[in-house]
Amino acid sequence: MAGGLVGLLDDVAALAKLAAASIDDVGAAAGRASAKAAGVVVDDTAVTPAYVHGLAAERELPIIKRIAIGSLRNKILFILPAALVLSEFVPKLVEIILMLGGTYLCFEGAEKIHHRFAHHGEEEEHDLPAVAIDVDHEEKTIAGAIRTDFILSGEIMVISLKEVIDEGFVSRAAILLVVAVVITAVVYGVVALIVKMDDVGLRMVESGRPRAQRIGRGMVTGMPAVLALLSTVGTAAMVWVGGHILIVGADELGWHGPYDLVHALEEPVHDLAGIGGVLAWLVNTAASAVVGLIVGFAVVAVVSLLRHRKHDAEPAPTS
Repeated sequence: MAGGLVGLLDDVAALAKLAAASIDDVGAAAGRASAKAAGVVVDDTAVTPAYVHGLAAERELPIIKRIAIGSLRNKILFILPAALVLSEFVPKLVEIILMLGGTYLCFEGAEKIHHRFAHHGEEEEHDLPAVAIDVDHEEKTIAGAIRTDFILSGEIMVISLKEVIDEGFVSRAAILLVVAVVITAVVYGVVALIVKMDDVGLRMVESGRPRAQRIGRGMVTGMPAVLALLSTVGTAAMVWVGGHILIVGADELGWHGPYDLVHALEEPVHDLAGIGGVLAWLVNTAASAVVGLIVGFAVVAVVSLLRHRKHDAEPAPTS
């Protein structure tokens, strides 16, 4: 009896170790998958603060919380099941969907660049959503943010899925669930810190302590620059990530030329002592950005042409 109990305990211990190892594997894989989606995460973090710009301070965090819940719902209830089904039965379609998303990222980034240069000198606030001034407007603002998040969340989840597509179905589901929760927490945690930074600065200014006041003034005056930097980084991330997705996707689907060209550009710098890896990454990133800009501006041109044709086809208003 005692021997049987000892054997049972040994089996339980072995199972516990196996479970712990599995959890570690899921965590490590989730970390790798999240890293692959980092560019879109930066974009997501950069986009969201615009939706609470100009709101009363007491409404900022509740609205961010609701957008975060909507983002998690997007990922877990809609995107995750669809991604798992597609990866199980038609994995090639995952690559095609990823490339379509990459094309959209290139378009969005190029459109922002075009808009910035076409409207040079105008106030940046024209690019921001309208300030929510009542309950209905606030609801529309939240709904708009969640719709935008759906596209970015879809990219994050599909990029992450692509990294772990060779894992078993259950492992894949567990990894993507971890990615969904962790990335949502990180993105909206950072967004909350960003939008409350000026409030913290104001409180430091009102504290009466000279050193705290100096830091507080710096935080308040620096917020516009922080938001502008985030917008620039987010735009760059869209173009770079979108281009990289297209290069890798084309290679996976059989068109090896662009990928081989980028690899050939990396070769001369890759083995330089100490800095080869960084230089190779910079070359890859620059090449991806060039591809992203070319594709993005091509799509911008097509969309602009279609908009003009639609506008010309509309009947003129009658008096």
